[in-house]
Amino acid sequence: MKFNNPRYETEELAYEDVFLFQNYFDGKSRLDADVSPIKNLGITIPIVTSNMNAVSGKRMAETMARYGWLSVLPQDMDIETLTSIITHIKNADIHYDTPITVKAHNTIRDALWIIHKRAHNCVILVDDYGKAISIFKPQDLENLDQFTLLGNISRSALITGKIWISDEDAFNLMDEKGISSLPIVDDQWILKWILTKKNTIRNSLYKPSLDYQGKLDVAVAVGVNGCEEKVKILYGLGIRLFVLDTAHGYQQSMIENIKNIRLLYKDTITLVAGNVITEDATRDLILAWADGVKVGIGPWAMCTTRMKTWVGRPQFTAVYKCAQEAKKHGWFVRADGGIKAPRDFILALAAWASHVMWGTRWAGTFESVGDVKYDEQWDMYKENYGMASKKAVGNRSQNLSKFQQAQKQMFREWISTSKIYIKPGMESVWDIVDECMTGLRSSMTYLGAKNLEEFSEKAIVWVQTSAGFIEGTPHGKIRK
Repeated sequence: MKFNNPRYETEELAYEDVFLFQNYFDGKSRLDADVSPIKNLGITIPIVTSNMNAVSGKRMAETMARYGWLSVLPQDMDIETLTSIITHIKNADIHYDTPITVKAHNTIRDALWIIHKRAHNCVILVDDYGKAISIFKPQDLENLDQFTLLGNISRSALITGKIWISDEDAFNLMDEKGISSLPIVDDQWILKWILTKKNTIRNSLYKPSLDYQGKLDVAVAVGVNGCEEKVKILYGLGIRLFVLDTAHGYQQSMIENIKNIRLLYKDTITLVAGNVITEDATRDLILAWADGVKVGIGPWAMCTTRMKTWVGRPQFTAVYKCAQEAKKHGWFVRADGGIKAPRDFILALAAWASHVMWGTRWAGTFESVGDVKYDEQWDMYKENYGMASKKAVGNRSQNLSKFQQAQKQMFREWISTSKIYIKPGMESVWDIVDECMTGLRSSMTYLGAKNLEEFSEKAIVWVQTSAGFIEGTPHGKIRK
C-alpha cells in the first residue's frame, strides 16, 4: 500500500478519511479472486468476530467456522461453559447446520421462543426416537393460538434429503418443491442436520475453518493475569488459537504471559496479543513471541475510552503503522474495531491487516448470544454491551467483595447497554459476510489484484474531504 501523496504518511487517518484508486485488472471473474488471509491460521476468509459477551457464543462460533470465518469466545466465560461450547463445536458437522427441534407436546409459544436462535428460521418436529415429522416456519404459526400443541397441527408430508445428497441436488429439490430449508436425515429417517437453499450456494463459495483434527475451529480469549491453568485446560479440549486480551496490551504482564505460554507450548499454538496502536508496542509483543497483534484502542461502537482517557489513534493509521512493523518480523496484525460497513473492512485489509475483527454488527444477528427482543413497533433487536462497561465489569467481579466491586466500577469505559436492531435481509451473519465478501472480491478486481497480498501491495490510498465521503454514500431521497 502507498499514499498518492507521501506527505499523508505522517497524517493520522480514520477509515472515513481515505479511499482506494482503481487499477487495471487482467482477470475474467470476481470469483477468481483468492480471499484467503495473508496469514490464514486455518481460516479461509479474513473475518473474525470479537470476543464480546453479547456476540460470540456457541451458535456464532459454529456458523462462522462452517463458512471459513472464525469466532473468539470471550475471556469471561467459565470453564464449564467453554467446555460445553467447544465440545458442541468440535462435534458439529462441517457441512450442514444444526437444526432446532421440538416435540409433539411443545406449544406454538415454545416454538416461537426458540425459532430465531438460528438463521434457518424454522423448527423441526421430531418423535421420541428423533425421526423428523414436520417443519414449521414463523408464518405457519402466526395465526394460531399460542398454546396449540405442535403435534396437533396437520401438515403436508415432510420433504427431506439424505446425508449424502449433493448441494446441487439439494438446491434443485428445494427449488422444485418451493421450500427454503431441507431437513437432512439418515436411512432410518432420524433427523441429523438441516440445509438451506442459500447455503447450498455458500458451500460452493466458502470452505470451512478446520483445526488440526479436521473439526470446526474456534479461538478463545484469555486475560493476562493467572491464565496459564485456563490455557492448559483449553489446550486439552483441542484449542490451539488463543487471544491474550486486555485493553492496554503494551504492559509487562502481557509480555511475561506471552513468554510463559510460548515456553510451555512452543509452536503448537497460535497467540494473538493486544490491544496496541503503536509500532513499538507491536514490535515488543512480537519479539516476546506473539504470532500476531490485535490493533485498536477506542474505535469500537460501544467504547468511551477516547472520550474518558483521550488515549487512542485513528484506526486506519493505527492498523497501517502496526502492520508495517509486523511485516518486518514476518508476522501479522488483526484490525480490531471501527468497522461500520464493508468499505472499512476492505480498507483495513488494504492497510495490510491479515484479519479484521468486528463486534457490534454481529450482535444484531440471530446467531449472537442474546435473545431476540421487540420494541414498541415490534421491530426485532438484541442488546449489546462493551467489555469494560458497568454490566461486564459487574459480571466479571461478582465474586469480589462489595468494596472491591465498587473499586472496579470506577474504571469502566464502555456503554453498558445498546439496542442493536436486526435488519430485514441481514438477520444472519451469513448475509453480512456475503455482503462483505462480494464487496471485497469486487474491490480486488478494481485494484487488479488476484489475492489479498497483491491487493495490499497494489492499493493506492487517497485522502478525501468529509464531503467526498458523503458523496460516496447512498444519498438519494425516496418519497414514501
